[in-house]
Amino acid sequence: MEAGRQDYNLLVIGGGSGGLACAKEAAQLGMKVAVVDYVEPSPRGTRWGLGGTCVNVGCIPKKLIHQAALLGGMIRDAPHYGWDVAQPVLHDWRKMAEAVQNYVKSLNWGHRVQLQDRKVKYFNIKASFVNEHTICGVTKGGKETLLSAEHIVIATGGRPRYPTHIEGALEYGITSDDIFWLKESPGKTLVVGASYVALECAGFLTGLGLDTTVMMRSIPLRGFDQQMSSLVTEYMASQGTRFLKHCTPSRVQKLPDGQLQVTWEDLTSGRENMGTFSTVLWAI
Repeated sequence: MEAGRQDYNLLVIGGGSGGLACAKEAAQLGMKVAVVDYVEPSPRGTRWGLGGTCVNVGCIPKKLIHQAALLGGMIRDAPHYGWDVAQPVLHDWRKMAEAVQNYVKSLNWGHRVQLQDRKVKYFNIKASFVNEHTICGVTKGGKETLLSAEHIVIATGGRPRYPTHIEGALEYGITSDDIFWLKESPGKTLVVGASYVALECAGFLTGLGLDTTVMMRSIPLRGFDQQMSSLVTEYMASQGTRFLKHCTPSRVQKLPDGQLQVTWEDLTSGRENMGTFSTVLWAI
């Protein structure tokens, strides 16, 4: 392995917004640079290409799907402005998902081309440190590569968390790592959590005409201005998103028909309740 070692001035672990910007800037300043990027599949088996969360499972697909939802709203408003549009207008999730996913794949390719143009070497390997100047990278097939550098930048970002203490959460739930890569509509959806990721996902699902419920334990958008947070949730409720406030899920079970039965506790009354959904999205 020592004989195959490759030396760089700078090695960046993580091919997302931060890692790519860092690598390209350093290369422009004359450094010999490499980027190491690897996506561990989600528990549902979802994987994606170079570019990080924003490009693949964040800002970009989210904005595109929001645009789809906004267009639906405009079509519903159009008759009031004199447009003769037959109602109701149906939405095809499969067609939208294919277009969004193809666009994201074009961005993956674009990032690879940009690295090549700037003479930054790209490795699709999972890195671990050997010492302070060396990493060992493993390919999907198990092949190992040693890379060393004077400086190593860690820009690995983060991944969604599953509440593994809740029965059935990991087996039957999905996260924002999966929602943008679903081939079929998620159908009636329970979004657990009231983070901005939770509310953004619930917002576009409602906008696409899907029955959507947000379950929140305490307050929406913790850490944000609560007057603004209330305006957001009030607006969402007026558009059809349901909110289960002061509730925590305790169990997710799969029914014989494939639907998911969720049991939760109402923290105000102490009562246990149940509901049936097609999809449970964890955004905690």
